[in-house]
Amino acid sequence: MMDLKTYGYTEIEAIPDGLLPGRVTELRRERFTVMTERGEVTAVLKGAFYHNVEMRVDFPCVGDFVLLYYNESGDSLIVTVLPRRSKFSRADYSGHAVGYAKTVREQVVATNFDYVFILSSLNLDFNVTRIMRYLTQVRQSGSQPVVILTKADLVEDYTLPLAEVTQSIPDVPVHAICSHTGQGMNELSPYLMPGKTVVFLGMSGVGKSSLLNALIEQDVMRVQAIREVDSRGRHTTTHRQLFMLPSGTMVIDTPGMRELGLFDAGEGIRASFTDVEEWFPQCRFTDCRHQGEPGCAVLAALADGSLPRERWVYYVAQQHEHKYVQDKTSYLINKRARKKTIAMSSKQTKKNGGWKK
Repeated sequence: MMDLKTYGYTEIEAIPDGLLPGRVTELRRERFTVMTERGEVTAVLKGAFYHNVEMRVDFPCVGDFVLLYYNESGDSLIVTVLPRRSKFSRADYSGHAVGYAKTVREQVVATNFDYVFILSSLNLDFNVTRIMRYLTQVRQSGSQPVVILTKADLVEDYTLPLAEVTQSIPDVPVHAICSHTGQGMNELSPYLMPGKTVVFLGMSGVGKSSLLNALIEQDVMRVQAIREVDSRGRHTTTHRQLFMLPSGTMVIDTPGMRELGLFDAGEGIRASFTDVEEWFPQCRFTDCRHQGEPGCAVLAALADGSLPRERWVYYVAQQHEHKYVQDKTSYLINKRARKKTIAMSSKQTKKNGGWKK
């Protein structure tokens, strides 16, 4: 019998008779790999998960703890997702649900983690604004962010980009590493403790697979070369998976994301920009838009340097993106509701024998 505690499981309530707890370690299409005290099993979802497509947020995700009916001779059956202590989400515009208009819903990327490693390479694709966007979502998740600047061997002097990130997010640890030479890798040891779970996030080609291979001390992930023109990479990770490191730490690797929609990120933005929003109550008018109103504390702080201009630019950009996601969500939901009303009206008309002349 395997001790599920090594996978971070802590029993918070009595398990109903006949059910077995486990942790989802891999998802391929609609098939789940789950680690249980009886070992690794393959599982599918109970039909109730599919009855309401609006509740896809509750579908099991890599990192989830679940309860299942164990089947030693075939697929086990997942019946419940246990409460999540943390989660990472993005806005999903895919709208794959058959029979429903395209809408924006929450796509849970990973759950039940302690740290999020935000990976950004030090090559031509280095982008502080993108790091800030990831950071906002990590703040929303309820876990601790750590910025990892990869490929330190590709730049002559990485102190400038390191300082730029540190100044932009002074309360978040930042480390520059090289997975191939081992440079800076010892700095990650405090995060890689037994029973802890780490999520890797970053664009394609930033070195997530190389870092995982170095930590797990074997080549478990294929590494692809990046394009020399723009330092961009192609997707290496094609599905989400949880790996156990020799240290007893678990790593959730995610496909590189070209876009990161700020889904329901209001709290995350506030947490990331407390130094910006602390000026708002000092404005003369409570509805100040900070665009030229008399007595605006924000404009005064920008003028005398108390509020760095780049911080204000980052804040405004993320608020605009968040508003765009929220507005698009509302529009698509209303559009679907109108289509549903029209369809029901048409169905009722046909049922009544057509239009009356």
